[in-house]
Amino acid sequence: MSMFPTLDISATGMQAQTVRLNTIASNMANVDSISSNSDETYRSKQPVFKTIMDNETGLPAGGVKVDDIVESKAPLKMEYNPNHPMANAEGYIYRPNVNVVEEMANMMSASRSYETNIEVLNTSKQLLLRTIQMGK
Repeated sequence: MSMFPTLDISATGMQAQTVRLNTIASNMANVDSISSNSDETYRSKQPVFKTIMDNETGLPAGGVKVDDIVESKAPLKMEYNPNHPMANAEGYIYRPNVNVVEEMANMMSASRSYETNIEVLNTSKQLLLRTIQMGK
């Protein structure tokens, strides 16, 4: 059995977690953005992962890919602040639906998943090196 599929699976996992971390960073960067209407307000985004399937058998081939990045359907935060320069005619400003605590938890989870995939790569590499050394 080849070790290369294991390396490929770990690589796809790392790529997916990188997209997840970048999406979280974007959400965190926009947490304090303000808008005068709901159409222009930033909405929290989340990646959707999909198992990589074998085209011939239709069975899971191993690995994961980012299928889509979707916007959260959670309601935006409306705040009454008539003195704000971005306030609309009714005196409201709109803030993103980004939950900082949830984003931090997602960031820790994505970081740990990334680290786990690195450990799989390192372990596979060590096994390959030991297998090569057995022939000496």
